[in-house]
Amino acid sequence: MHASPSGRIDAGPQFAEIEWDSRPVRIEYEWVGPRSGPVLVFLHEGLGSRSMWKDFPSRLSEALGARGLVYSRPGYGRSTMRRGDERWAADFMHRQAREVLPMLLERLGIDEPIHLYGHSDGGSIALLYAAAFPQRVASVIAAAPHVFVEEVSVTSIEAARRAYETTDLRARLARHHDDPDSAFRGWNDIWLDPAFRDWNIERDIEAVRCPVLALQGLDDEYGTMEQIHRIARRVPGARLLELERCGHSPHRDQPARVIAAAVEFAGSR
Repeated sequence: MHASPSGRIDAGPQFAEIEWDSRPVRIEYEWVGPRSGPVLVFLHEGLGSRSMWKDFPSRLSEALGARGLVYSRPGYGRSTMRRGDERWAADFMHRQAREVLPMLLERLGIDEPIHLYGHSDGGSIALLYAAAFPQRVASVIAAAPHVFVEEVSVTSIEAARRAYETTDLRARLARHHDDPDSAFRGWNDIWLDPAFRDWNIERDIEAVRCPVLALQGLDDEYGTMEQIHRIARRVPGARLLELERCGHSPHRDQPARVIAAAVEFAGSR
């Protein structure tokens, strides 16, 4: 890792190895933004990866004066893929929050309180990590997070499965994942498992103690405003932002609005 003349980190993707699930697991990660400052960790969506964020982490990190850490969870991007017979259970987001992220932070020598920006499943993981390790988290921004399963989510995920099987979705995902089947099936299979219908983290997030900003697009095809409203009921002081002309990906649909809201949120903590 080195700094550019402007003082920005210019490292490109790197790899860290952790021991997880009884095997060595390689984690793809990248540092972006300023060379110094608080650490801001980005947690991607259920089909995301380090590269799928594009330039948003750099833009947000620059705006906040933070060192941005962007990584691909196991099963995604260039990180270790799922085993062929591996099927995720309903607690897969809890395991990412309580096992994988802590091990990665330890491996990278990060022991200071961190800030989290999580999108979709990543937003849920951010909240779960903040609940499990309240002393390790300075703030959370959760964009289109899930705290319970809605019918609209299941319907859209069923549509994603059809698209994966009948359109060029697999080819497009292959640009960002070594094994697109690993990424897609891991996420899609568990979300459509009948056992997952009862998944709910509302009680878990009552343990969150840091400031929280929850964002939701009014046109989100994977969730309704009830997701962030339930966060507000469970996390005292949580701030909500409903975004017009915005679907499930606020950082793609309304990046300037999201960055402005994040800067305002940071200034008021």
